[in-house]
Amino acid sequence: MYKIGNGYDIHRLVEGRKLILGGIEINYEKGLLGHSDADVLIHSMMDAMLGALALGDIGQHFPDTDPMYKGISSVLLLEKVNELVLSKGYKISNTDNIILAEKPKMKDIIPLMRENLSKILKIPQDSISIKATTMEKLGPIGEGQAIAVQSVVLLEKISPTGKCSSNFDAED
Repeated sequence: MYKIGNGYDIHRLVEGRKLILGGIEINYEKGLLGHSDADVLIHSMMDAMLGALALGDIGQHFPDTDPMYKGISSVLLLEKVNELVLSKGYKISNTDNIILAEKPKMKDIIPLMRENLSKILKIPQDSISIKATTMEKLGPIGEGQAIAVQSVVLLEKISPTGKCSSNFDAED
């Protein structure tokens, strides 16, 4: 059995903050503003994971009004969401993510993000797609004021033996 979820997040770019995407610190003049480290890629992925199982969103699980989450690494939150997904008998089969940013350019950073997320989620890198696009200088993202991410996550039911179940037989 499969379940699919969508996620979206956007944060304002500001001076004086680190830019962290996919758990990777990126050398850039601005960072993302938020209660945690504001990693929009991980936030979007977590919302997709939670949504696939109708478990709400990250604001319900990690409220920005709770001082416990002030400045927290989104990697730690992703680990908790992944544990929750696993405890419900599912695992990530595939995730597809698109980063919307005018700058910095993501081409050289995407492989590092995929490798890092693969380790955190304990899934193969080829199950993690990350793409990037600009907004052609339109709107707040195009004007370099924000970065957004849209994510889709496909979860697969894990059988009691720990293996993924499938609707397809190997001989089909």
